Amino acid sequence: MSKVKNCETVKVVVRCRPLNRKEEAAGHEQIVNMDVKLGQVTVRNPKAAPGELLKTFTFDAVYDASSKQSDLYDETVRPLIDSVLQGFNGTIFAYGQTGTGKTYTMQGAWMDPEKRGIIPNSFEHIFTHISRSQNQQYLLVRASYLEIYQEEIRDLLCKDQSRKPELKENPDSGVYIKDLSSFVTKNVKEIEHVMNVGNQARSIGFTNMNEHSSRSHAIFVITVECSETGIDSENHIRVGKLNLVDLAGSERQGKTGVRGERLKEATKINLSLSALGNVISALVDGKSTHIPYRDSKLTRLLQDSLGGNAKTIMVATLGPASYNYEESLTTLRYANRAKNIKNKPRVNEDPKDALLREFQEEIARLKTQLEKRGVLTKKRRRNSRRIKKMLDGEEVTDIEGEDETEDSVEKDVEDYLKEQEEKLELEKAAILDDHSLVADEKEKLLDEKERMMDDLRREQEATEMLTAKFKVSVTIYLLDFYILWLLTKTKIQTHLPTTMGMGKDLLSSWFVL
Repeated sequence: MSKVKNCETVKVVVRCRPLNRKEEAAGHEQIVNMDVKLGQVTVRNPKAAPGELLKTFTFDAVYDASSKQSDLYDETVRPLIDSVLQGFNGTIFAYGQTGTGKTYTMQGAWMDPEKRGIIPNSFEHIFTHISRSQNQQYLLVRASYLEIYQEEIRDLLCKDQSRKPELKENPDSGVYIKDLSSFVTKNVKEIEHVMNVGNQARSIGFTNMNEHSSRSHAIFVITVECSETGIDSENHIRVGKLNLVDLAGSERQGKTGVRGERLKEATKINLSLSALGNVISALVDGKSTHIPYRDSKLTRLLQDSLGGNAKTIMVATLGPASYNYEESLTTLRYANRAKNIKNKPRVNEDPKDALLREFQEEIARLKTQLEKRGVLTKKRRRNSRRIKKMLDGEEVTDIEGEDETEDSVEKDVEDYLKEQEEKLELEKAAILDDHSLVADEKEKLLDEKERMMDDLRREQEATEMLTAKFKVSVTIYLLDFYILWLLTKTKIQTHLPTTMGMGKDLLSSWFVL
């Protein structure tokens, strides 16, 4: 059963970038003041009459122009990533006007450790945790990447971009995208590679507000599955899902100077952001009986993150210049409403769609089929028990007279089929040598044996295919555990995948990407 936690509100923080060179050259003054200690943002209307009061907003935390990427991550984001590793859902999204630093906050400069954003820092955080995990914990990390471009969902990791993914809803797991590409990753380098492949397919464009403006909403999804033995001695799986959301910028079309296709993009962006604002308003006004999640693809996908089963952080980004007063005020009002949204996060324990469980069940199913065919010998089962004891840390002693060499599955199949073939050949020879049978009887019996030989050949082909599949699954399953056991015994820290049976997805991801 899932463990229910009390309601908690969406955590909202605000970040303001410094004036850029273009703004300084144009003589724009700074109208935004950040009080880091009080968590307050004050905005001054540059056209205000004398004596007009400043507008002040209070948030969970604020970060001024001198703040570092690590400050935001360590103080605000790190606790949420820790929760994801414990099996909670988490969402981090940046909202703000075009050119205020959303993508810098989320991604930053990957090659500069001081300027790395939330996404690369979370990659490092997750895999550092895995390398330090306890012996009885096995974790699997997989990644997906999508964008919402002009209200169409695009799978950024799918080679066939003509395929249109469908939004579905499941009573247990909520809203999801059917057949969304997912790749198992075993270290930081691999998950960064997945993101780089997706970034190459993202939609960006030039506007007056930003030379490299995101023209779509992008969501990078990290799923972390943890398998460990509980106090009931049963194997339990927890699944945490992290949504890292880089929203396209809210913008006034007159300022951005967009035309043609860019104008169409901007219209769709503003419509989806407007739908997001309507959802936030409906959640916090206390009167709405209907929450309009279905008004856009974005709000459908963020349904759990806004009022559902997730811990959520909103990072609102501001520009400090006087000519952006209206946009900054809109962003602050938007963020001020969002901080009143109440979520109900819970640990996702033993979900039916856990990939680790699929691997375990697949191996068990293949093993059962092979045992029914009589191709798993007693010796192989003995050796499997020996490996299990070794993995559990038990002392393994050799039984006197037991052969140390483990027969392969292929050898078992080959011996079994060869034995059946030889038996049929002997029966055919006996029929030919039996002089008491007339010619017609011999021909009839020989035809029957020939049909049995054809059946045996078909059986051989089917068994070889099944055996090959079983071999891949169980070999990787045992090898992963054996490597982990050796590394644990020698106290080596590693980023190797500490999970069972994940080789199939790893191989798939290496070849596809």
